[in-house]
Amino acid sequence: MGRDGTLLDDYILSLLAGDRPRVCFLPTASGDADHYIVRFYRRFAPHCDASHVSLFRRDQGTGGVEDDLAGHLLSQQLIYVGGGNVLSMLGAWRAHGLDEVLRAAWRGGIVLCGPSAGSLCWFAQALSAFHGAPRPVAGLGLLPYSNCVHYDAEPARRAEYHRAVREGMCGGYAADDGVALHFRGTRLQRVVSSRAHAGAYRVTVEQGRIRERRLPVAFLGVTAPSHAREPVSAEAREAGGGDSLKPAAAALVAA
Repeated sequence: MGRDGTLLDDYILSLLAGDRPRVCFLPTASGDADHYIVRFYRRFAPHCDASHVSLFRRDQGTGGVEDDLAGHLLSQQLIYVGGGNVLSMLGAWRAHGLDEVLRAAWRGGIVLCGPSAGSLCWFAQALSAFHGAPRPVAGLGLLPYSNCVHYDAEPARRAEYHRAVREGMCGGYAADDGVALHFRGTRLQRVVSSRAHAGAYRVTVEQGRIRERRLPVAFLGVTAPSHAREPVSAEAREAGGGDSLKPAAAALVAA
């Protein structure tokens, strides 16, 4: 929904079946900001059966199912988590039991996605810099890796991410702005981007030293060279490890 984000939104919608798929927005990380909710409906309502869930407003936005948030979320095809403060978001989710609902959604094959905090939340660990210096936080743990977003836009994150992994954070994935990491189960299937030269990286520690490996990225724009538009699942699968769980997909976006 942000700048250069239309290609990523279209990619996510391409994963869904039906003419008007069911899509629900969770704007928790922004405190359910009105402008973010409006942007969501402008982008998705013309193409989807769109709804949102608010945890900070009396009108929760679910169209009359306020007493059954779990049922509403588990009936969706896509749950789109907005950006903002990942720590506040995870705390609110846990207070309302949505952390377990989202785990159930993932196990059931509902596509989960989001930018920034909406990417960090799915991982075992993540680097957050919403308030103050970047620091590790615990996510929902659906994906057994760490995650770092805004890798090119905020250079301090790269050094802090390397330090955190070297000091014990699990290895994981970093993404420049405009890049989406598409997982199927716990396996990285593909990396796509709305920006021609943006990158994604596998970051691990080997013998006490950081290894950062750039991953193949498929540019979604029409001006991409033909090889850039090809699927990169073979390389991505090698980087992503095993596929031990059943869920359909989680497209994780740093935007």
